[in-house]
Amino acid sequence: MQHETHTDHASHSGHVHHGHVHGADGATWPMTARATLHCLTGCAIGEVLGMVIGTAAGWGNGPTMLLAIALAFFFGYSLTLRGVLGSGVDVRTAVRVALAADTLSIAVMELIDNGVIALWPSAMEAHLDDALFWGSLAVSLALAFVLTAPVNKWMIGRGKGHAVVHRYHG
Repeated sequence: MQHETHTDHASHSGHVHHGHVHGADGATWPMTARATLHCLTGCAIGEVLGMVIGTAAGWGNGPTMLLAIALAFFFGYSLTLRGVLGSGVDVRTAVRVALAADTLSIAVMELIDNGVIALWPSAMEAHLDDALFWGSLAVSLALAFVLTAPVNKWMIGRGKGHAVVHRYHG
């Protein structure tokens, strides 16, 4: 299958990309789900690692949450950088693509994820061996996925977000 890039959005109102035909908005729900899952993977790695480190170290809620957020951005950007650098572009271009593709998506995901945990009764006090720790984290990440997907669909449909990354595939 031949992949067509998304370089001139206005002239490609019915193109084929990753096996899906797009309308004028350039985004399908399967494409959106893949982009959001990609973002969720990086966020979840960073979020879980930050929560585990902060909780195991006995840190307070603030420092633990800040570490989790920082690591979520780090791993989210790292996954995109890995793929974009694999296409042969220079590091500066790859960093710019990762920032353009992931910043809003990760920010929305982290806002939802951390907001759910902060508002969930006793979740911030839960320990690593508590079902509440893992349960609230799983629910918050699932909600973050569901609520971030429309943001990603909107961005992809306008040639932003992960649509930028797709220019460097194939």
